[in-house]
Amino acid sequence: MPSPSTATAAARPCAPLRLAPASCSLPSRALVKFAPAPLLAHRPRPSLAVARAASPDATTGARSPASGGQMLVFVPPHPLIKHWVSVLRNEQTPCAVFRSAMAELGRLLVYEASRDWLPTITGEVQTPVAVSSVEFIDPRESVMVVPILRAGLALAENVSSVLPATKTYHLGLRRDEETLQPSIYLNNLPDKIPEGTRVLVIDPMLATGGTIVAAIDLLIERGVTSKQIKVISAVAAPPALTKLSNKFPGLHVYSGMIDSEVDEKGYIVPGLGDAGDRSFAT
Repeated sequence: MPSPSTATAAARPCAPLRLAPASCSLPSRALVKFAPAPLLAHRPRPSLAVARAASPDATTGARSPASGGQMLVFVPPHPLIKHWVSVLRNEQTPCAVFRSAMAELGRLLVYEASRDWLPTITGEVQTPVAVSSVEFIDPRESVMVVPILRAGLALAENVSSVLPATKTYHLGLRRDEETLQPSIYLNNLPDKIPEGTRVLVIDPMLATGGTIVAAIDLLIERGVTSKQIKVISAVAAPPALTKLSNKFPGLHVYSGMIDSEVDEKGYIVPGLGDAGDRSFAT
């Protein structure tokens, strides 16, 4: 946890795009549909429409908000999520505190993403008083967790404390600072992913979208559909969301915040800087 002075300095409002107004009737998480319209990198905000319906997920059988084929973006309006995003934004936050804040943010976002998504089994147990009906997460169907190195390691650090059954496969992608195009330097994905596998792709910064699109392409090549994938990010921007929406209908994205633009160097503005550098001090 950051010191009171650090947390206070970090907690000032800095969200250019507000997706969860206090009057919203969805207290646990803000749900928006991202309309796949062409957007320039510096366009101030994406086109968003509130969606509140729910229908069974065709792939997993779980109930989730209906997307009608559109990508859905969730920005949970939880005060702890806002707090940890604020700590991450503060350039004075020390490396150790930054990494801890990233891990806590990841824990909260994964909790939200796993709602109505995990397979369960029912049964009975004996309590100290009587027999009770119970429901457990089915350990036979683990969730596939794919952190994108290296910053994804920090955001994924606490995933196993939320999800009882996970398998982690590391994926390393490096973005060229000149072209902003990604290249793969580590691929630990299996050649074939079992049908129906639920996948969490964890990438803290969705800026230009090249890295996250390349990662999802690799998963789809191995048998996964976009409706089986949920993306976890600390901060997202319109260019990345546009690319994802155009290419992967039915995808769900969970982000701590959506910022308004990406600069000429490919950094989200106001963003939080280079998440990998700030997590590992290198």
